Amino acid sequence: MLSTQDSRTGSGLVLGVLASGQFLMTLDSSVMNVSMATVAADLGTTITGIQTAITLYTLVMASLMITGGKVGTIMGRRRAFALGLIIYAAGSLTTALAPNLAVLLFGWSLLEGIGAALIMPAIVSLVAANFPQERRAGAYGLVAAAGAMAVAAGPLIGGAVTTFASWRYVFVGEVVIVLAILLVLRKVEDVPAAKIRLDFVGSALSIVGLAMVVYAVLRSGEWGWVQSKPGAPTVLGLSPVVWLLIGGLLVLYMFLRRTSRLAAVGGEPLIDPGLFQNQRLTGGLSIFFAQFLVQAGVFFTIPLFLSVVLELSALETGIRILPLSVALILAAAGIPKVLPHANPRRVIRLGLMLMIVGILILVGGMDPGADAGIVAIPMLLMGFGLGALSSQLGAITVSAVPDSQSGEVGGLQNTATNLGASLGTALIGSVLIATLSASFMAGIQNNPAVPSSVQEEASVQLASGVPFISDTQLQEALNNADIDQETADAIMAVNSDSRLEALRTALALAALLATAALFLTGRLPEEAVGASDEAPHRAEPTQPTKPR
Repeated sequence: MLSTQDSRTGSGLVLGVLASGQFLMTLDSSVMNVSMATVAADLGTTITGIQTAITLYTLVMASLMITGGKVGTIMGRRRAFALGLIIYAAGSLTTALAPNLAVLLFGWSLLEGIGAALIMPAIVSLVAANFPQERRAGAYGLVAAAGAMAVAAGPLIGGAVTTFASWRYVFVGEVVIVLAILLVLRKVEDVPAAKIRLDFVGSALSIVGLAMVVYAVLRSGEWGWVQSKPGAPTVLGLSPVVWLLIGGLLVLYMFLRRTSRLAAVGGEPLIDPGLFQNQRLTGGLSIFFAQFLVQAGVFFTIPLFLSVVLELSALETGIRILPLSVALILAAAGIPKVLPHANPRRVIRLGLMLMIVGILILVGGMDPGADAGIVAIPMLLMGFGLGALSSQLGAITVSAVPDSQSGEVGGLQNTATNLGASLGTALIGSVLIATLSASFMAGIQNNPAVPSSVQEEASVQLASGVPFISDTQLQEALNNADIDQETADAIMAVNSDSRLEALRTALALAALLATAALFLTGRLPEEAVGASDEAPHRAEPTQPTKPR
């Protein structure tokens, strides 16, 4: 039981500290996505260079999460949180002052990625240490909401700061926030360090395996999943992506075998293999993965509709997505407060259903005459759905094990969310571009207003990938190519129809993935976290499994 002092510590200040940390970890990528062109011009590099920085940041963060969780167990959660913040602030300051791409890669992709890998698992443990069980669902909900808010608010913040000042001020602001967190960090109840050793071999295997898998997923859009795209590298006649996936999964299999062997002989594996036999934990992790898979796909698709199809600015795009953030906070904070004993499985199923309905309304509303207003209701439904999931999942996963293992759970949880987000963006993006290519080519070939010479030229251009471009960009390209107005109008019409078809298909896939996630909810508990009959469950440590 937590003492009275523990209850006082679990205050709004502590929650604000932990939620701020989660917000910072997620903000960078969403800000950078809308500021890429400005950052590239400022640093004298290309869009591809900035995309590489985004890729490497995700790669470093995702591959180090499990190890970061274990390091937090060894050195103490608050100390790991503080160390991660210091490394992260050093990376942010380096990024803010970066004169070129190389310094940006070091500051943002490497230092911030390492800092995030220490911070995010520690947040999971510190929530468990600072809030009694009956308040954990609400605390985890608000922390998760802070991360999702950063994804939604990133375009708004990035667009405003980049438009009216400089993208560098975003990273300066992060340093200021880190300093503020460090000043009040002593108010956060610590989780003492454990006298255990780090399994360096297991850590290396997990880092290499996860890095290979995540890198493959991140490069799939550029290189192709199995067959290499034109101009992409080839390994033994196939895309490097499929080989990286096979190699990464084999390394992860070796990692799991090692953890089982160490556990069987009384060693100290990086992760207790018994965790994977815990139905509640694996159920929660599965839904975490599915949530971020769908969430990333939607956040990839909707800004394309607003910024490319409707040609809204980054600031206007952020404003249109803002209702999602408001609804998300209301649901994440409100459900545990108003319905503290709600059935978690039922809440999560309702959340998924709201997400599905919101996506389908958006699919149905996308037509050539659509305006930005069609996203309002879907954004609210998506926000309430994501908030419902956020209000339950963190508490479910941590309540599945003793508090002493919350760091390991934090590492696994953040690995699942990073993998889900990476795969969601890659998968939805691949389907969107593939649909756009097929639809555009079919529309060109079947349109008598487009001469055969232009059709052949379009086929050559399509072979290297179809850019998802606005009407203004396409009109400018057609003018530069000296295409006559009748042909240009026909191509513009085909492009407009193809874009909408591609967006509808991508969103329909997101709805399908959310529907599939419903089948995973059977492993979730029906009793609210903190119910009296759960105490014996939490007292039992997970048992290591023996290798077979």
